[in-house]
Amino acid sequence: MKLLVIFNPRALSGRAAKKLPAIRDALTDRAIEFEFLMTRGPGDATRLVAESSLDGFDAVVAAGGDGTVFEVLNGLYMHQRAQRIPLGLIPMGTGNAFAREFGLLPSHWIKAIDRLASENLRRVDVGHVSCPDESFYFLNIIGLGFAVDASLAARKLKFLGNAAYTLGTLWQTLKFNSYPLVIELDGQRIQQDNVFVEISNSRYTGTTFLMAPQARIDDGFLDVTMLRKLSRFRLFRLFPTIYSGRHVHFEEVETCQVQHIRIESPAGMLLAPDGEFRGHTPVEIRCLHRDLEFMG
Repeated sequence: MKLLVIFNPRALSGRAAKKLPAIRDALTDRAIEFEFLMTRGPGDATRLVAESSLDGFDAVVAAGGDGTVFEVLNGLYMHQRAQRIPLGLIPMGTGNAFAREFGLLPSHWIKAIDRLASENLRRVDVGHVSCPDESFYFLNIIGLGFAVDASLAARKLKFLGNAAYTLGTLWQTLKFNSYPLVIELDGQRIQQDNVFVEISNSRYTGTTFLMAPQARIDDGFLDVTMLRKLSRFRLFRLFPTIYSGRHVHFEEVETCQVQHIRIESPAGMLLAPDGEFRGHTPVEIRCLHRDLEFMG
């Protein structure tokens, strides 16, 4: 087996670079051939995968956080379908929400390499996003509203590790807004004020927020979680329940499973796919059923 590894040395606030020799040794010990390409900044992973010939590789591996996985995915989809190879991951980031679907935490990089060595493949769903000026793909989750505001706050606190997402969310709770939205869910149109809308392909977001407890990464559906306008007191009560997924039982929370969703807002609202910031409303999102081979 031969892997193309896209490695983000800046993951874990730069601590990922120190693990590189051990990762190389672990791959060698398992008789895995590899080629490493190092990222230097935002967008590099997408460009490196898009510009690489994938011939001769059995999989492309994202070694970093959710942002690295997102970029590698989008670089992979710049290749024609016939040239695409499976995607794998080695969790090295702060959140690694998608990796949690496979029981992998940021400290489980050896376990992740063992999974790669097993060469087990499964087909997973992929989200496709269309905005007026661009389109892209995601594996984990895309949100707007409060979720974007909290992620922006968390990004400034990444040096705190896992606590960054919790603290960023708590900070935004002190000054949250609601947004008038027009939402079309598999053709059914609704209009209401929402604090946030999250469209999930997998269950987790951030580090341990169980945003979509019923989500499955291969069921052909995206799980939508919408929080309607509510008081700050109710939001403070709701927040701790996101860790266990019990927030879905609040009367202000609506959930559904769809294959297609369209969202419009009075002004272009920033989107947060897989912990990144890209695209604006109006947005159209579709589920591509089992469109990607995942190794691990």
